[in-house]
Amino acid sequence: MRDDTAVRAEVPEDLLEMVEALLPGVSLDSARLAGHGNVHHVVLLPGVAAVRISRRRLAAEDLPRRMDVLRAIAGAGLPFAVPEPLTPVMRFGDRAAAAVSWIGGAGWPPGTGDPKRIGELLGALRELPLTPELTSVLTVPDRLGWAEILEHEVLPRLPRGWRDDGRRRLDRALALEPVPATLVHADLGAENVHWHEDGTLAGVLDWDLATTFDPAIDAACMAWHGWENVRRAVDGTTYRRARVWDGLFGVEHLVAVLAGKPLAHHVDSYVKHVVGWLERNGAGTRGGSGEG
Repeated sequence: MRDDTAVRAEVPEDLLEMVEALLPGVSLDSARLAGHGNVHHVVLLPGVAAVRISRRRLAAEDLPRRMDVLRAIAGAGLPFAVPEPLTPVMRFGDRAAAAVSWIGGAGWPPGTGDPKRIGELLGALRELPLTPELTSVLTVPDRLGWAEILEHEVLPRLPRGWRDDGRRRLDRALALEPVPATLVHADLGAENVHWHEDGTLAGVLDWDLATTFDPAIDAACMAWHGWENVRRAVDGTTYRRARVWDGLFGVEHLVAVLAGKPLAHHVDSYVKHVVGWLERNGAGTRGGSGEG
């Protein structure tokens, strides 16, 4: 184990100063960084709070909306913890920061998980009423705007050998029967879902991509725990829909488009990641169904 001094040394001094301004009097001895996100730094104060600090001006301007989303979801009655804002958003020049409540537990390693617990989580999200308070703060994907982006911006940039297959993948998604929209987290799995040691759900973090859409998107995200666990966690129709959504270049890439992230200046980078996903996951289904 490392001592507290070594842990604190990982956090740049400018970030610690922002944390101290937000949470005066709170010990920073155990502060540590949670990875290196593209949009935010997250400084963890175990057992106390997590502090989100924007990396760029646009993220700073969007941070109040993100906090509004957390407040609405935390107050919606989900049967597990959601990070709640502990402080107002504070500006530091072109940057902004806010502290949210600490969520205990830890994520399951990839490929592991309890199908019953996964099913309960997905069910809680799917069955939550979409109140006006929720819908007023959530992004709502344009009904076919996501498809137009993929068709006109992404497909033409794919290597020639992948274009017909990409077209088939998009057509399969467009052929899905419409279903009632529900709350969709859109980034489940990995470290965003925390479990207690006894296997019960502690809470769900990082609602930045939350939207209202097909609940099978969240089922596809839970493939972090292995598709067999997802198959056992949901009904057959949801499982098939999840495979189709994931087959559309990987659900992690799809949700970026659903969330309305601008691709105009980053489409080549986006396509590069899509091609990487296809090469890793799509070779066995090129020209096929894309389903497992």
